[in-house]
Amino acid sequence: MTFRIGRRQFLMGTSALMAAGVAGISPVFAQAANLRLIFWGGQARADRTYGVTDLFEADTGNKIDGEFLAWNDYWPKLATQTAGGNAPDIVQMDYRYIVEYAKRNAIAPLDEFVGGALKLDDFDADQLEGGKVGGKLYGISLGANSVATLVNTVAFQEAGVEIPTNAWTYDELMTKGEAFAKANIRNGMKMMMDASYSEPMLDNWLRQKGLKLYTAEGKLGFGADEMVEWLTMWKTMRDAGIIVSPDNQALDTGPLETTMLVSGKAAMMPSNSNQLVAFQTLVPDKLDMIGYPRIAAGVGGGHYRKPSMFFSVGGSSANKEAAAEFLNFFISNPEAAKILGVERGIPCLPATRDIVAPTLDEQNQIALNFVSNLGDLLGPLPPPPPAAAGEIDSSLLRTIGQEVGFGARTPEDAGPYFVSEATAILERAT
Repeated sequence: MTFRIGRRQFLMGTSALMAAGVAGISPVFAQAANLRLIFWGGQARADRTYGVTDLFEADTGNKIDGEFLAWNDYWPKLATQTAGGNAPDIVQMDYRYIVEYAKRNAIAPLDEFVGGALKLDDFDADQLEGGKVGGKLYGISLGANSVATLVNTVAFQEAGVEIPTNAWTYDELMTKGEAFAKANIRNGMKMMMDASYSEPMLDNWLRQKGLKLYTAEGKLGFGADEMVEWLTMWKTMRDAGIIVSPDNQALDTGPLETTMLVSGKAAMMPSNSNQLVAFQTLVPDKLDMIGYPRIAAGVGGGHYRKPSMFFSVGGSSANKEAAAEFLNFFISNPEAAKILGVERGIPCLPATRDIVAPTLDEQNQIALNFVSNLGDLLGPLPPPPPAAAGEIDSSLLRTIGQEVGFGARTPEDAGPYFVSEATAILERAT
């Protein structure tokens, strides 16, 4: 799924986060029985989350006040709250940002609670490792997921085009996209959104080439030639009318309702496996999911089982142990598991998976089966992105993609420029 925050918003947010790290903000909460929770997502996620907080309050007497925002509003608000000494006790955290927040002490290490408030003996090892920074545990994965392409199956049927499978390639995207465009259904719906500035899709494409988006040392793992090739490929599809126009793609401002899939301008979009449930509530046609395209037939390794998101404990929280108890309840309580399903990803405890599996509806079953059967698409989990990766994704990559889309830059110009600017951003952050 494609989410955005503007460069100004991002820089304001990270500046606030830096200020919090320097100032050493002290806790402001005194009531141990009251916890605050902040998370990103839509109403469907909120309903499930609040169902679990109600269970937790009934079980423990600890009240949780929750707040949820769209992705593009979430990070600036969280950083501002952190800088102001008003950070929530429980924070939904992303793999992209966990290193930055941990290094600035904006979230707390959880190791002291493992074996006590946190029971993690059977927790999936790869998901547990994904929440560590510098050998310390800072985040509890709420589910495993993978990137996936969401597909409007009814639109493909109307266009008379066979739905691709996990074996599909970028060449097939071209050929099927041409056939889809010729069908001219639904006032010119295209087969695919413009994913030229989708960081996950770029990452997947690079991994199939044996490269990396970022190295373990926090540097770019590819060069200008690859970026030119990437942008040229999407320009070719844009010029052929296979993907949505730049004007339409620019309407995707972050909320699910503005995406090309929900607005009916594209029949496919890159997203994450756990997002199928939320999208299906907004799209009347039946949705399915397949992997990202392969760079050539039989080439795999681009996907990985990623922690969909974490719950972390705020670094300034006065109620860290109570917050850790809520984290444990959220991932292991049987009734909580039935409420949550796999909307945040595939549960990381085997016992929870066993509870959830029989209760899943069709969309949740699709997500579970997809992540469980990635086959040769699956590769190793990459290291967490460097602290500045968020700015590169939300500001630089988006800007470059739009400039090429609108013809303000050529791929040959934009590729070296992107690499130069991204390198400079990474160097400034070290």
